[in-house]
Amino acid sequence: MASYPTSSARTLGAAGLALIKRFEGCARRRPDGTFAAYPDPASGGAPWTIGWGSTGPDITPTTIWTQAQCDARLLRDASGFATRIDGLLGHAATGQNQFDALVTLGYNIGIRNLAGSTLLAKHIAGDHAAAQAQFGRWNRAAGQVMSGLTKRRAAEAALYGQKE
Repeated sequence: MASYPTSSARTLGAAGLALIKRFEGCARRRPDGTFAAYPDPASGGAPWTIGWGSTGPDITPTTIWTQAQCDARLLRDASGFATRIDGLLGHAATGQNQFDALVTLGYNIGIRNLAGSTLLAKHIAGDHAAAQAQFGRWNRAAGQVMSGLTKRRAAEAALYGQKE
């Protein structure tokens, strides 16, 4: 049987970071090598996004970042999500791949959505098969099924179920 960490020292691993990069992409590269903010694909406006899926009040339609700024913000934001998700998990048995999948999901849907989800409740209860099956339910934006989210949720579910 796999051994799962139960302390509050969980951090995002390389597989989780790679998954975020794979699905967020570092979009809107300009000819000069900088990156421009772009509107949310579902709303066509807010939240404005830049780099590796970064959002926030400091990101507006006129925001321009360098690659270094995009990379630094990803690491900062992903670390913050990992810390908050670790707090939500408490002492629940959680393997690294499970944790990485939960962080990538949380990075995309937000902490509040993850905190109130059946997926998280099933995970904390130790029903990992049911938790894994819940990833596919998070494939909508603005009420519409998005093929990119369907693919992302399948990849997150696969990572969640991957043996350590």
